Amino acid sequence: MTTHQPALDGMPPRLYQCTPTRLTTWLDCPRRYRFGYLDRPAPPKGPPWAHNSMGVSVHNALRAWWSLPRDRRTSRGAGDLVVAGWLEEGFRDAAQSARWRDLARGMVESYVADLDPDDEPRGVERTVATRTAVLAISGRVDRIDERAGGLVVVDYKTGRWVPSTTDARGSLALALYVLGVRRTLRGECRRVELHHLPSGTVAAFDHTEDSLGRHLARAESLAAEAKAADAAHAAGLDTDSRDAVFPPRVGALCGWCDFARHCPEGRAAAPARRPWDGLDEAAGPPEQP
Repeated sequence: MTTHQPALDGMPPRLYQCTPTRLTTWLDCPRRYRFGYLDRPAPPKGPPWAHNSMGVSVHNALRAWWSLPRDRRTSRGAGDLVVAGWLEEGFRDAAQSARWRDLARGMVESYVADLDPDDEPRGVERTVATRTAVLAISGRVDRIDERAGGLVVVDYKTGRWVPSTTDARGSLALALYVLGVRRTLRGECRRVELHHLPSGTVAAFDHTEDSLGRHLARAESLAAEAKAADAAHAAGLDTDSRDAVFPPRVGALCGWCDFARHCPEGRAAAPARRPWDGLDEAAGPPEQP
């Protein structure tokens, strides 16, 4: 169990150390946050999701493509990486897995055809970090491009949801990555892009100092809430107090929760999903809930 020690006299309080995913998990559902980050041993998760297997396979292939020798950075080379690293967990059967492997291969080959293999990114799956008086946050960026206007945060999307400019502007994680890129790589960074591989859509937004400040204030507010809940959990809570500090936030996404079997309210709010239910043969799978 993590211990939470009070600050010594004259010493500043400890920063809340987190990733953007940890913050958004707290925002989405405090009970899921407790299950995933605090309870030890953690409650067993449900079976793997097929749409996650597909998404991870695509991300891994795009990361590995930039490590290939220059003469192998081709569309075919990218497709070969998808096949070589294909994850089969969660699919209904071998036929469904093979069908989605071929779809993913085509998706990645089409995307890579528009990339310049000589235009080396500043970072691929690069961990960036920043800190304030309240939090220390780090996260891994899919790709960091260097262009005439500065560094650009690129995030790959493989689900059926097609992102818009509003999504790029409103993403807390992307805004925090911008701040992390600035601190880690010591370069100008304002632009964030969501690259949706199934449709070829690129949703972009150029942050201002004001928009970044609003996201940072939100992150610090969430961090303060989560830090207080962490301390309460470490101090020990009876069942009623625990549910008050870490209430479930129920809705349609409860059916996709890894911890649904441990949450009666979530099971009542939405039907359980099968591991392959996130796959839509026409439009592609959803993003992770």
